[in-house]
Amino acid sequence: MADFVIEAQQIPAPERHAFIFQSFDNLEGGESLIIVNTHDPIPLLRQFDDRKAGQFVHEYLEQGPQTWRLKITKKKKEGCCGFCAD
Repeated sequence: MADFVIEAQQIPAPERHAFIFQSFDNLEGGESLIIVNTHDPIPLLRQFDDRKAGQFVHEYLEQGPQTWRLKITKKKKEGCCGFCAD
């Protein structure tokens, strides 16, 4: 299973977070998004904490100074193989 890479700066700012959340919602458990950005995506992580608490884990793959790469992985539901519908 390949990670879905989102070049955040290529998406118009008013649509960016909505696109990222829609992409996350389309993931199966265990799949990941990699968000590439020109700044630390702290506001996005705060939104994930508010909207998707307990549904994901994240890790920085790169932390600046010019490029940030953040991996957000959708957790599998307990007892789920990751291929069932949410």
